[in-house]
Order: sequence, then structure tokens, then C-alpha cells
Amino acid sequence: MTDAGAGRGGDPMNAPEGSTERISLRAELGAAPDPDFTLVLPPGWIRRSVDGAVEKDMLGAMRSRLMQAHRPDLYAQMDRLLRDAFTQMRRVEAVAMFVPSADASEALYLPASLTASIQRAPAGENLDAVVREAIAERGATALLEDKRFLRMETDEVQTLEGERVAVTTVMYLTPIPGSQRRRALRLVLVIMRPVDVPADDPPMVAMRTLFDLCVSTLAWLPAGDAASA
Repeated sequence: MTDAGAGRGGDPMNAPEGSTERISLRAELGAAPDPDFTLVLPPGWIRRSVDGAVEKDMLGAMRSRLMQAHRPDLYAQMDRLLRDAFTQMRRVEAVAMFVPSADASEALYLPASLTASIQRAPAGENLDAVVREAIAERGATALLEDKRFLRMETDEVQTLEGERVAVTTVMYLTPIPGSQRRRALRLVLVIMRPVDVPADDPPMVAMRTLFDLCVSTLAWLPAGDAASA
């Protein structure tokens, strides 16, 4: 396992973390920054930021791999999918993503993605109502009986590039220390599989269990310390 350290409407569980102006105002007012975090990841996985430089780097690496595999025909499709993924992450204002390292020979490649973002309560409120609704209406439970983490799982069939795929989404929510439950770290795991593979297929269960265990290792660090964790 590898260790990784992130700093920081409609469906309340999928609400974005807030505007850039709001974050800037918080900084201008001298508010203390939220703590960073670290967690154990699958072998060969690393934490990466969600910015233009990382997107450009990943697009270049993908193009090189496809050229080496003599599959330039897939480039346009994969380029669009990767750009769409970054657009979606920016829409929800993700602060980090966790992926296999292209340089790690032992990297465990899985049909899964894990992203982190910050969920904020409306001004003057906390996230207690969101938690109550998730438990009452969506079957959310404590992660591995640890009440610091709320875990909610959904399973649905989606159409991607004209093909139907089964998608399992697991959302984890835990309050940020010092936020008076007004802000929470939100980790979202997405696992894809063929539609003829059931959700309780042993490899799928093992994959969900693996990431449950990874998220359960989350530890908070002083702001800015994640990079050295």
C-alpha cells in the first residue's frame, strides 16, 4: 500500500465546494486554512492535483501509450473522455484525485477512480441536515462502524460512448476538524464493470472493501503537510 496526502444546491450530497471568490474572501479575512489529510492507497497509487498542468501531463502520457500500442485510432475517444473527466472534477471543485502511477511497475490497475472535494453547508448552517437525509433516505451508514465517516453506495447502469456499463458509486463524508461541521471532506469512489457482472461478484466486493479500508486510514495533518507525508 502507498501513502498519499489534500487540502481542501441540487443534490446536497453532490453540491460543489463553493466559488473561487468565497475561498479568496475566506483567505482575505485571515481564516485559518483547513487541515490537509493523508491516507493509505492501493499499491502504486498516488495523489495528484486537479489542475491544467496535471491534465496536460496525463493527456501526453496517454497519447504516448496509445502510440506505443499502435492504437492511434483510440486517441480521439480517450482524449475526449479524459478531458470530460477533468471538466467534471472541476465542476464539483475536486481538490485531489488518486490514480495508479505511470512510473510504478507494481501499480495495481483497477477499473476505479477516487476523487476528493470539500462539501460546504449553506451560510450560517452546518451539514447535520445533509447527514440526516443521507441516513434516512439513502441508507448511508458508518464506514466499518466508524462514526467519523458516513458511507453511501449506489449502483446504476449508464451509457458511455454508446455502450452500457454498470457503475457503482461510493461516497464517503467526514467532517473537517475545526469546521463546526460546516465543511466536510468528500471522497467519491467510482467503479465500472460490464453489465453482466453482478455487483456482488467477489472481485467487485473485494475492490469496494479495499477502498473502504483505504478511506478508513484517513488521518488529518497540519495545512500544507500532505506533500511531505
